[in-house]
Amino acid sequence: MAQMTATPAGTQGFFVDGKWIEQGDPVEIRAPYDGSVIATVFQARREHAEAAIAAAVKAFGTTRRLPAFERQRVLRRVSENITERKQEFARTMAQEAGKPIKAARTEVERAIFTFNVAAEESTRIYGEYLPLDWQEFTAGRWGIVRRFPLGPIAGITPFNFPLNLVAHKVAPAIAAGCPLVLKPAPQTPLTALLLAEAVQQAGWPDGGLNVLPLSNDDAGLLVTDERIKLISFTGSAAVGWQIKKNCGKKKVVLELGGNAGVIVHSDADLAYAADRCVVGGFSYAGQTCISVQRILVERSAFAKFTDFLLEGVKKLKTGDPLDDSTDLGPLIRESDAVRASDWVQEAVRGGARLLCGGQRQGPVLEPTVLTGTRPEMKVNCQEIFAPVVTVEPYDDFNQALKQINNSPYGLQAGLFTRDAKLIFNAYEELEVGGLIAGDVPAFRIDHMPYGGVKDSGLGREGLRYAIEEMTEPKLLVMNLK
Repeated sequence: MAQMTATPAGTQGFFVDGKWIEQGDPVEIRAPYDGSVIATVFQARREHAEAAIAAAVKAFGTTRRLPAFERQRVLRRVSENITERKQEFARTMAQEAGKPIKAARTEVERAIFTFNVAAEESTRIYGEYLPLDWQEFTAGRWGIVRRFPLGPIAGITPFNFPLNLVAHKVAPAIAAGCPLVLKPAPQTPLTALLLAEAVQQAGWPDGGLNVLPLSNDDAGLLVTDERIKLISFTGSAAVGWQIKKNCGKKKVVLELGGNAGVIVHSDADLAYAADRCVVGGFSYAGQTCISVQRILVERSAFAKFTDFLLEGVKKLKTGDPLDDSTDLGPLIRESDAVRASDWVQEAVRGGARLLCGGQRQGPVLEPTVLTGTRPEMKVNCQEIFAPVVTVEPYDDFNQALKQINNSPYGLQAGLFTRDAKLIFNAYEELEVGGLIAGDVPAFRIDHMPYGGVKDSGLGREGLRYAIEEMTEPKLLVMNLK
């Protein structure tokens, strides 16, 4: 297979119909940490999006008929190709996304796992037998139900997991037999283009995957074109719900934002809970939609838990993402760090207390802990997407549940307690897509169902669940008379 090509100036083409294309407008990709130019990519235009959709439609004639063992073989090869280039993928992510290199390496391992699980699930797309002779006039009839691929899919991905969230579009699409047109985040196209090469080398048919950076205006074609049968979008709630409004009759899977809450009951292992909240609140500078943002602690345990929490936060090291010792790098844009800092200062002016952090240097915001906040403050009621958490006491467990539900979002929540009754009470009452008992809401393994309710989205990812979204059941009725 052809290798990814680049001009001597380091300008990167995009991938349409099995070809690397160097057309469109050159756009510099800059490292969030220091603003240095790490590459230049061609931004595709509307005519390239048209060509990508046409290529996907043509490819569907092939991909829909590929037997399971061939789709499985392609997915295994993609996983192997990523494995062979682990360091290249990790370093690319660290540079273009500002993700600490050790976190980038973890993401590479997750993507390898994602493609391996998709390979397994490609052979487990089951149907069912239906006995239909339940009434006298239906005697002699029976049916079978099979799942068939929907058709060409559009995937739109964010900057924060530039490999694994792309994998969560690409891998189930291959498993289901659906061609995909992918628009990566404008800040992080390089990792997605590396993945396109890995998929091409694995033998997926030309047109079965198309990866092209697009302006938001030109990407609108992916939303409105009737040849696209499903849009899988991960990103902000405002954009996601606008896509749903504009997409017409096609299916939509939306993985959107959150301001995830954690409840820490007094019977929990407080040191462990605090350690996990440090990881869940500050990994990748809080730039995940299930990052810990609101921590509620039973009042009798509040002081001790907070001491543990601050002890852990103060050990975190900010700095260059390429340094193996760095825990927190920059936010993706300096403007995001400015916004988060402004929200923190607004909370302090409103009576909140800054327990640690709060200082900003360019795009880097110190890990920050606030208390004395109110539910209506932006640091609580909106998605901060930054290394900022609030910690508050509660007296009544049911009131704590109501506080977690007091949010437009509902992605995942965490609960630390040894009381099974409280766990099942929370499972029943919390308005979220997933409750993580004994851990933080930032926990995810890639085969579990993942998605939210309310403004946090629609539909589910996680390989088997995404495959279900990308296929539809078709009934065959047999009359033996």
